[in-house]
Amino acid sequence: MHATAAYAIFLACEAFQEVRSIVKEYRLNERISTREVRIIDDKGEQLGVMPTVQALQMARERGVDLVEVAPTAVPPVCRLMDYGKFRYEQAKKEKEARKGQHISELREVRFRPGIDEHDLDYKVRRARNLLIEGNKVKLAVVFRGRQMAHPDLGVALLKRVVESLKGAAKIERPPTFEGRFLGMVLIPAVSKPAVKQAKEPDTEQAQEATAKEA
Repeated sequence: MHATAAYAIFLACEAFQEVRSIVKEYRLNERISTREVRIIDDKGEQLGVMPTVQALQMARERGVDLVEVAPTAVPPVCRLMDYGKFRYEQAKKEKEARKGQHISELREVRFRPGIDEHDLDYKVRRARNLLIEGNKVKLAVVFRGRQMAHPDLGVALLKRVVESLKGAAKIERPPTFEGRFLGMVLIPAVSKPAVKQAKEPDTEQAQEATAKEA
């Protein structure tokens, strides 16, 4: 295959992968204005360069759409596919993927300088659970009245909490005063794995066909 043609096919495969991950509008059917196009069918096979009118007729005969996936190639590369079905399936897959993703939130756990051991253990467990769920956690020591004269007690308390959360948390923001609050922000020590989207079979076939042609 000529180098220019191989590069055009490469652009088409890359562009089609992009449309798989981000649903965007492509020119299709009669909106394609160029005189000729390079065609990839719905099985990933390269059919070569042909007049756009002929490509449109082929799409109609197969009951699919002619979709321009690499408009900057010369000539532009188009793919034969059921575009409406593709958009529906893609939206459905993205919706399913979002169900498995956890949206990180900033959650707050408050302490008092004179907190007793039982309450402290409870608060530490709560902070740990929030971190395990993938949330950021703000630890806040609340000072009242004369307690404001002893900020060292708050610093010591936060240091103790962080030590108890060792292995589950990392410090994102060190202790800072905000009025009568002494706060710091922790993030999970290990990020929750991202949801992986499986490759589409026809995209893989297109890549394999491209490799054979090249």
